[in-house]
Amino acid sequence: QVQLVESGGGLVQAGGSLRLSCAASGRTFSDNAMGWFRQAPGKEREFVATINWSGARTYYADSVKGRFTISRDNAKNTVYLQMNSLKPEDTAGYYCAARLGSTTASDARSYDYWGQGTQVTVSS
Repeated sequence: QVQLVESGGGLVQAGGSLRLSCAASGRTFSDNAMGWFRQAPGKEREFVATINWSGARTYYADSVKGRFTISRDNAKNTVYLQMNSLKPEDTAGYYCAARLGSTTASDARSYDYWGQGTQVTVSS
């Protein structure tokens, strides 16, 4: 079992920045690839970013490429999502996910554990 707890969400003006954190516990964190997803009201959950077990490989949705950065600190069992140049359309609940595989994945069905989410609201 893996427990995931997100933090760092909040209200920010367009153009601002936020850093989300996801703390993992319960299993060897460094074995797992991690991902961030988001879901806006009335919309399906969508992929944001993923990182492999070592942090050497990352992959982003086109909508956030160049603005968001995913990273991880295996010593702290934590994965981060640095979000810059935020736009109102980035407003959503953001969810951290872990998969038992070590490689990156953009399909939510590839993930085995999910956090409860943290809300990000970007005002115009």
